[in-house]
Amino acid sequence: MSATISGPDGKPRCRWCAAAPDFLHYHDTEWGFPVDDDFRLFEKLSLEGFQSGLSWRTILAKRENFRKAFHGFDYNKIAKFTAKDVARLLQDEGIVRHRGKIEAVINNAQHAVELVRQEGSLAAYIWQFEPKPEHVAAPQTASTSAESVALSKALKKQGWKFVGPTTVYAFMQAMGLINDHVEGCVVRSKAESGRKKFRVPRNKP
Repeated sequence: MSATISGPDGKPRCRWCAAAPDFLHYHDTEWGFPVDDDFRLFEKLSLEGFQSGLSWRTILAKRENFRKAFHGFDYNKIAKFTAKDVARLLQDEGIVRHRGKIEAVINNAQHAVELVRQEGSLAAYIWQFEPKPEHVAAPQTASTSAESVALSKALKKQGWKFVGPTTVYAFMQAMGLINDHVEGCVVRSKAESGRKKFRVPRNKP
């Protein structure tokens, strides 16, 4: 089976983006493009945690509801959530109502605040774990890597939850730390060009 499918413009794309109507735009404009915005990085880590045991299709369809419920994934605000907020979120039919995952986002927000205080930004910390090109597996052939294991362990050591190696690897794929668009996909070169123009954030001195 070919790793690509023909998109509506006749150009080849990763086969997975044909699985749901929302996937094509997400694939073409977001997945694999480098991100240095702290709130977007925290959002993706949080949503990957919510996806655990579910499909990305389910989460993507609810993403705007998640953003509204979690104040745009501003971890500074989420870190101040109380038991009342947990109760509110458990009644919100627009999101995945899983107590453990909701409480994990709040917990992780509190740790994100501390991490940013120490490192300067979430982006600077995460991009330290970008794999070297020679360490990257062939596109879409792996579900974990040495770097995703290392980042997972580092976050867990700080107290983060729902950040296992597979979750972190999917996060790294989506946020452009890895360009996992298959060879022949029309977006692969665009993502690669985006990475070349991208300035990797650095820790504060």
